[in-house]
Amino acid sequence: MPVFKLTDKLIFPSPELAEKDGLLCVGGDLSEERLLLAYSMGIFPWYSAGDPILWWSPDPRLVLLPRELKISRSLRQVLKNNIYEITMDAAFPEVIRNCAGARRSGNEGTWITAEMIEAYIQLHRSGVAHSIESWQNGELAGGLYGVALGGVFFGESMFAKKDNASKVAFAALVQQLIKWDFALVDCQVTTRHLISFGAREIPRSEFTQRIRKALKIPEKKGDWHLAQIT
Repeated sequence: MPVFKLTDKLIFPSPELAEKDGLLCVGGDLSEERLLLAYSMGIFPWYSAGDPILWWSPDPRLVLLPRELKISRSLRQVLKNNIYEITMDAAFPEVIRNCAGARRSGNEGTWITAEMIEAYIQLHRSGVAHSIESWQNGELAGGLYGVALGGVFFGESMFAKKDNASKVAFAALVQQLIKWDFALVDCQVTTRHLISFGAREIPRSEFTQRIRKALKIPEKKGDWHLAQIT
């Protein structure tokens, strides 16, 4: 099946038409309107610098239902000891740039191009992209960022300069999402790291049904602030 080529028209093909590897279409732009439409359909951009924009909708999809969050004993102890100070939306540009520069296995991570950084910073300014930060002694130790629409948090990337820094940020985020009655965390592709938190694979058809329902939940736009985690 040929990969769809996008035009200037603001439209995506059905995610069910994606290739076996999840690739759905190519081209278009990273405008705010196109990105928000893509996420609302369960589609996300992922490509390397110098390549055309590639849009993906994997099947199966890794998701975490917030109330199914699992926190290991060791991580629970880290949270209890307050090793890190956790904030939200305090340093979005720093977080996404650190995610872009994080060393990962293979070529993973190269997809956060300068164009992507600029686009997601704009989404953050519009109140729909958010970061969660872990600080130690006033320095950024780790964090993650993603996009929130309705009751769905679409996770994008995370980084850690210190042990457990990104794990603490993720755990704090999910506990906060529970307080806000979010229905779903999109983890995109499967990793053992996220499975250890309770994430699981579901068919793409189920994923799109879940996000369609969760998008009816009123959006929580603007800067986020972390409530006290217990």
